[in-house]
Amino acid sequence: MADSPAHKFGQIIGDLLEEIMAPQLQQFCNARGLYLDKKGTRGTARPGKKVTWEDKFGNNHDLDFVIEKGGTPQQKGRPLAFIEAAWRRYTKHSRNKAQEIQGAILPIAEKHCWDQPFLGTVLAGEFTAGSLTQMQSSGFKVMYFPYETVVAAFASVGINAEFDESTPDSHFQGAINQIEALNANQRSSLKSNLIHQNSSLLNGFLEDLRKTLDRQIDRIVLIPLHGGENQFQYIQDALNFVQNYNTGLISDGTFRKFEIIVWYNNGNRIDAQFSSKDEVFGFLNYIATA
Repeated sequence: MADSPAHKFGQIIGDLLEEIMAPQLQQFCNARGLYLDKKGTRGTARPGKKVTWEDKFGNNHDLDFVIEKGGTPQQKGRPLAFIEAAWRRYTKHSRNKAQEIQGAILPIAEKHCWDQPFLGTVLAGEFTAGSLTQMQSSGFKVMYFPYETVVAAFASVGINAEFDESTPDSHFQGAINQIEALNANQRSSLKSNLIHQNSSLLNGFLEDLRKTLDRQIDRIVLIPLHGGENQFQYIQDALNFVQNYNTGLISDGTFRKFEIIVWYNNGNRIDAQFSSKDEVFGFLNYIATA
């Protein structure tokens, strides 16, 4: 079944967002020797044109942008940032889109928790304050192009992109035909207008990205845990044990595990637990090369 003109118009806006962000992110990566993977052919590192990553449950997700350390056209690197772009015209769909992005990205980020990747979304259209807060509270940095700025950018090249739920398909199709007829200079002007209207927001998003990718280790907290195991059948017995436990007592007891907290100078942290020295060595050597 063919996509409706309204759906195709949304795809065009999504493509426009990716066209705007790609050179910004590419410049950022070039300055740091990082690899930017985006839609299109890459090489032997992955087949086809989609940027696909597996989450901790073994499910694959197609993404918009992934910044990698050590990535090349021939091999995937370590993921340092996952960035998704999305357009929503109506606020009633915005929370669903936020949940969709979270459902895809968060399990991938958890799989690569030792890298503490940057999580970003580039949104345009109508998103409720609740949907934006929902994403921010789960660790995403949000770059949001308000609907009015999108309409104004299209108006700058003579296209009326102001639609609502009652807009007939014929009006959407007319706008699509106009967009597809834009020459390279007009399309460039459209993107420049949208960037100019939102320059402070875009700069803030890129600054958040910089703080994450340029971060340095501030300190490493390492706690060897020792002690005997205490089991209880009833909650009250456990409460009594804690109540009467002498926290000032120093006793090595049986070694249990190492707890490690790595703090970065931008506030990021990695929490890890290991039962052997070899695992600790592997972890510390891994983050040393981040």
